[in-house]
Amino acid sequence: MPVPGGPPSFDRMTDTQAANGPGTPRARVAVVTGASRGLGRALARALAEEGYRLVVDARNGDTLRAAMAGLPADAVVSALAGDITDPAHRGDLSRAADTLGGPDLLINNAGTLGPSPLPAIADFPLDELRTAFEVNVLAPIALTQLLLPALRERGGAVLSVTSDAAVEAYAGWGGYGAAKAALEQACNVLAAEEVTVRVWRVDPGDLRTDMHQLAFPGEDISDRPLPESVVPAFRRLIAERLPSGRYRAADLMPAAAEAGVS
Repeated sequence: MPVPGGPPSFDRMTDTQAANGPGTPRARVAVVTGASRGLGRALARALAEEGYRLVVDARNGDTLRAAMAGLPADAVVSALAGDITDPAHRGDLSRAADTLGGPDLLINNAGTLGPSPLPAIADFPLDELRTAFEVNVLAPIALTQLLLPALRERGGAVLSVTSDAAVEAYAGWGGYGAAKAALEQACNVLAAEEVTVRVWRVDPGDLRTDMHQLAFPGEDISDRPLPESVVPAFRRLIAERLPSGRYRAADLMPAAAEAGVS
């Protein structure tokens, strides 16, 4: 456990029994991929504020540590640098969640846009397309499979971040959109198969992120809202445990948040 008033703990597991204490409620645990920046970082912070223990990952360990340093001082965090497409890394994430008490929530946020500038389907390099499907589809499905037994036991939830590019035809977005569409259908079927687990796919809308900047190289995207602006929508979805399905963050925003009231 972190020392009261000190920084969050990193890269070490917390003894669940000692952390909870005899007779105290089991702390909730969330696994958030791609948590070093953008929406993943914003969601990790929100969950920590809600009292979740976190297992987070990103490719760059230094960037991940810097992102998690901004969490509440009493946050319990296992920050693991690695590639989500690596089975060994996914195993590390699963074991870290088990050590913290077992996962209640998986947020599949890690992803890749693909080549930048975005190529037309006619010119899309197939090796880049394979990578897009590996990162955006196969890796999150594999991690979901790994955590599902524990999520079933806890009546947990799987939340996968998607995009309107999965359902709309935008020139240049064929590779990313096709991968997200595949992930969406996998989630759709998973929701039909799972009785105790909520399975959500959420389109956060256009946000001011590094990935979105890569989609529009050289353009000013400062008019896009920050990732933190849609966090209330995710908070509502998780807290109210809404039915499995596809959601747009804009449709989930509480009235106060939509009106700009803090």
